[in-house]
Amino acid sequence: MKKNNLFFLLCFFGILNDPSAQLFTNYTNVDGLIDKSVNCISIDANNNVWLGTQNGVSKFDGSAWTNYNASMDTGFIDNSINAICATSNGFVWIGTDFGASVFDGTSWTSFTTSNGLGDNRINHIAEKSDGTIWFGDYDGLTILNPSTTYNWSSYTMNDGLPFGGINYTAFDSNGDAWLGSGLGGLIKFDGSAFEIFNQNNGIINNKVRSVLIDGQDNKWVGTAEGLTVLNSSNAFVANHTKMLILSPPDTLNPVEDLAIDSQGNIWTGIYVDYLVTEGGVAVYDGNFWADFDVSHGLVGPVVRALDVDGNDNVWVATSTGVSKISNTPVAINEINANLNIYPNPSNNGLYYLSLSKNLTNTVLKVNNIEGKTILIKKNVFDGITEINLQNSENGIYFIEVLTNKNQLLRKKIIKK
Repeated sequence: MKKNNLFFLLCFFGILNDPSAQLFTNYTNVDGLIDKSVNCISIDANNNVWLGTQNGVSKFDGSAWTNYNASMDTGFIDNSINAICATSNGFVWIGTDFGASVFDGTSWTSFTTSNGLGDNRINHIAEKSDGTIWFGDYDGLTILNPSTTYNWSSYTMNDGLPFGGINYTAFDSNGDAWLGSGLGGLIKFDGSAFEIFNQNNGIINNKVRSVLIDGQDNKWVGTAEGLTVLNSSNAFVANHTKMLILSPPDTLNPVEDLAIDSQGNIWTGIYVDYLVTEGGVAVYDGNFWADFDVSHGLVGPVVRALDVDGNDNVWVATSTGVSKISNTPVAINEINANLNIYPNPSNNGLYYLSLSKNLTNTVLKVNNIEGKTILIKKNVFDGITEINLQNSENGIYFIEVLTNKNQLLRKKIIKK
């Protein structure tokens, strides 16, 4: 049976008078996935969800699963899928460490360096608006023009590419490609010349893992240390480094993937793996951030990829399955910005809370990560409110404030 986790998250951290409940629906191999370890996601024009896993590909049409792998399908090059891309002509491309395969709706066909790929070790696949397919690989970039009987063009450092190893490709409204390099920052390619944007231009870290370009041609650059934003003129705008609040000593926010919904909200998949395994999803409406993790219903912490379907459901690929976040909020509740907590994290368990405007008849609760309430206060926020968790164990807690207008504010705090 499908696992449904109902979490009524109130318009990101909290909710307004008309609650917009967020439903986390989780799928694993028990539900029909060919393998629960999911590496990549792509959603086709018919809203089918294509998932690349460690043991092949699963297609989900909303009710039924169809699975593909090398043991079942001739022409399927390898079961461990690094990249997947559903293209405008109805085809689906996959990338592996041994080459690429394409599904035309009936059968699979494989391609390797012997057919024109620059490198068999593929990190990312993207389609440009002109129908060309772009493969980011360990050695550089390969471009396929399928309309000209599979004409391939490859670019490496020998061809002028500043750095080999392309993790991601995105395109702006001018048709220029923006390449995420494993070590060399962000690379702009206009079809003839390469231009580098790195830490000298404000990029927070030169290890670029993901790239998103929004409708205003702003560049959202996911790196090993956080998120950098460049505007349409490619000038630095901001760095975001604490979208997802993590337990110490993990304070960085490595951004594995990026997606944008129809409201213009930016979704980030974050995963930390160098000390402990932590991760989740953080979303930004242009003013405020909100985050979701396993405590809210996410299927697992090892977030690898994101995509948004035609109904604004956000699909999250993890090492333990895939989550669908439904009923995503249209906008963040403005009152969330008024709840200030200092310090956070806290070394001694003391926190000081304030709102930028006074509220009466409020109830404040502190819940542990298991949802158990450990502290209740009433009629707070006519000034500074102290929260004392000195006798509580180190870890993650959630502060909830119910106002006299049935508004619920929710924020995560950490005691270390």
